[in-house]
Amino acid sequence: MTESVEAKTETTAGTAADSVPGGYAAARLRLLQEESRSGPPRRTALAELTDQWLAALLTGGAREAGIAQRDGAAQGVALVAVGGYGRGELSPRSDLDVLLLHDGSADAPAIAALADHVWYPVWDLGLALDHSVRTPEQARKTAGEDLKAQLGLLDARHIAGDAALTAGLRTAVLADWRAQAPRRLPELRELGQERARRHGELQYLLEPDLKEARGGLRDATALRAVAASWLADAPREGLAEARRRLLDARDALHLTTGRATDRLALQEQDQVAADLGLLDADTLLRQVYESARTISYASDVTWREVERVLRARSARPRLRGLLGGRGRGGSQAGGAGAAERSPLAEGVVEQDGEVVLARAARPERDPVLPLRAAAAAAQAGLPMSLHAVRRLAAAARPLPVPWPPEAREQLVTLLGAGESTVGVWEALEAEGLITRLLPDWERVRCRPQRNPVHRWTVDRHLVETAVRASALSRRVGRPDLLLIAALLHDIGKGWPGDHSVAGETIARDVATRIGFDRADVAVLATLVRHHLLLIETATRRDLDDPATVRSVAGAVGSTATLELLHALTEADALATGPAAWSAWRGSLVADLVKRVAGVLAGEPAADPSAPQQTTAEQERLAIEAWRTGGPVLALHARSEALPPGEPTGTRAGAPASGAPEAGVPSHAEPGEEPGTESIGVELLIAVPDQPGVLPAAAGVLALHRLTVRAADLRAVGLPEELTGPAAPDPARPVPGADPGVLLLSWRVAAEYGSLPQAARLRKDLLRALDGSLDIVARLAEREAAYRGYPRRRGVHAPPPRVTVAPGSSQLATVIEVRAQDAPGLLHRIGRALEDAGVTVRSAHVSTLGANAVDAFYVTDASGAPLRPVRAAEVAREVERALSG
Repeated sequence: MTESVEAKTETTAGTAADSVPGGYAAARLRLLQEESRSGPPRRTALAELTDQWLAALLTGGAREAGIAQRDGAAQGVALVAVGGYGRGELSPRSDLDVLLLHDGSADAPAIAALADHVWYPVWDLGLALDHSVRTPEQARKTAGEDLKAQLGLLDARHIAGDAALTAGLRTAVLADWRAQAPRRLPELRELGQERARRHGELQYLLEPDLKEARGGLRDATALRAVAASWLADAPREGLAEARRRLLDARDALHLTTGRATDRLALQEQDQVAADLGLLDADTLLRQVYESARTISYASDVTWREVERVLRARSARPRLRGLLGGRGRGGSQAGGAGAAERSPLAEGVVEQDGEVVLARAARPERDPVLPLRAAAAAAQAGLPMSLHAVRRLAAAARPLPVPWPPEAREQLVTLLGAGESTVGVWEALEAEGLITRLLPDWERVRCRPQRNPVHRWTVDRHLVETAVRASALSRRVGRPDLLLIAALLHDIGKGWPGDHSVAGETIARDVATRIGFDRADVAVLATLVRHHLLLIETATRRDLDDPATVRSVAGAVGSTATLELLHALTEADALATGPAAWSAWRGSLVADLVKRVAGVLAGEPAADPSAPQQTTAEQERLAIEAWRTGGPVLALHARSEALPPGEPTGTRAGAPASGAPEAGVPSHAEPGEEPGTESIGVELLIAVPDQPGVLPAAAGVLALHRLTVRAADLRAVGLPEELTGPAAPDPARPVPGADPGVLLLSWRVAAEYGSLPQAARLRKDLLRALDGSLDIVARLAEREAAYRGYPRRRGVHAPPPRVTVAPGSSQLATVIEVRAQDAPGLLHRIGRALEDAGVTVRSAHVSTLGANAVDAFYVTDASGAPLRPVRAAEVAREVERALSG
């Protein structure tokens, strides 16, 4: 490279340096627009083109500054590429990392003039430049004080000038790095861990940072630095290809956005995929995730080896001191330093903090050995050595079908080990053992999940669910079925159609292959098919409707399966992410499970005509609302650590006589321990039944910037003594004409700041109900103001979908709404239902991340379910109202 650059310096000086529009800039533009050249060839060509331009600038600047030259090359000065430019990895918008090196023989004004001659043309083109001017001694001193500078110099490459100066610096920097490695490598590891804390793991992010996230380009560069230290080396298989794919993705991202960005934003992914010749954005993400996983695994293995080497080095001086430094002692030290081998299982031992194969192990004769070694490693909380995993991958014979009982037991043992399962599973997967054991795993491997509620890719989510399920194994009679169901519950993702339906078929096949009997296969198939049944029913259906409970009982079939499904539901939600599970959701699922268990045990079904049970507080609120003829509100903070109880809180809704409102704002439950964390606020609203209650209440909450996490609406009965003859009260409805009371239960959170006072909410709710508060206009004004501020570009949300859920209830028609959550959404749905002329019997609102999934039980004016044709019309009207 040096000779070619120097040879071209004289010929390019006039074109590349002096005539920028027709020189480097034009050539650079042509190169970036060439569709026939991309990837490593384009990066190399761009680096060479830039080298030629900068070499011409240095030569011309040295001539003007009066710096001596020999054979066309300036003496005593050198231009050096460092960092990514030094590696020849120039992406379209990469910084130019350049060091102007000089030996100190030229005077300071001449060096300053030379630097200006090189730097200013780069700035004039608008290119990002990271530059410095140093002598070799200064460069080494800076590297010794700044780890990042030292890492950049490890990739130093000569561009132009005095090649001996550059070679001397490279030799000295590498010698310093190797000498300082025992101190520097722990610092380098800490840098990587800090980046991971800030930017997350690339292989699980929907908008990953290709450079800074764990498993990204920075980590790949760190592995090169470790190799340069001669202390340890990274696993080479697949590493170069993984790095190339991430660099290709970054190149395409730079060309798509026209910016120097490393974050693969959602709105850019389709175009980047197209530029790379990939099918779609999911294919792109999957390829990026696979590359990140390769780099992450190589990093884990490499840093374990570094730690082992440094630990061994630190032990040697202590041993020499104890043995007096004698020759025989040196021999004994070598013997004492040999790591002990502790047996863990047949053919499996622990050595030096890793799980390795015993000397007598014969994987070619023992097909169960991979699972036995993995189970032993997970149970011991130890990583598997790279050599052991690779030997198993290369030599182990396939398991017979169906699997022998020991293989199935070892798989269950591996899955039941808890958190340590993850690292062992990743080691097996990195060497292809998982897809060999479970061929259906390939479709879910590294598969992205576009729902932001999910934290993980599909395959990692399945493993995380097994980890969560292991903590719940004491709650079930068949923990083996629970763990296998956890591993397989989303195995149908990646196939067309409903993943639960596809997963049921796959689960039957996998369960049969690994040796379960026919009855157990049927249970596993049921668990996979209905793994969403409990959470969806509990949060979107009326549990007081007998048809709801009977349908769940019919799908589950037995109390043993219900027990397993309950645990699987919780494990799945906990593994999904914080938005998918809460104490409130857990209580709803537990309530449903209790009711279904009663049906399966033959207990009589609840009478649908019987009034629903209410708490003492709900009854008090309903009575006060009936007496005053207006809304009554109560606000309560809810803590995750406390079970639902009889709360105290803020009440708003003073009697018509003008007596002062009772209660002071309270944000704690009775008996709440200090330090418990509130998960939101429960808002109870009791209001005499009248048209427009749901949209009015939802609109008021939106105006007060309260985000609705969950909601429930139902009519409550009043004690008979209240509806009989009573003394006249002008503020109370006439006896015998009781309109009933609606009770709305909300879980809300403030978007900004603190919660509003209950009295303010009640005042606005009264105005909304009497028509003096124009909620529609107020929400429109806010939305217009919101649109006036600059906003980050986002992905266009899919349109709302409104459907009828047939057969969900015998008492009402269930309208399901799925839409992007937004301020005022519930208000708009309520208005649409009111405009459609239906009565909302109950509502069940659930928010998962940015998605709202709501169910409304509606009837006609007579209180009967809607006819099918009419129900479809209502669904279309609501969908049109939300789409407008």
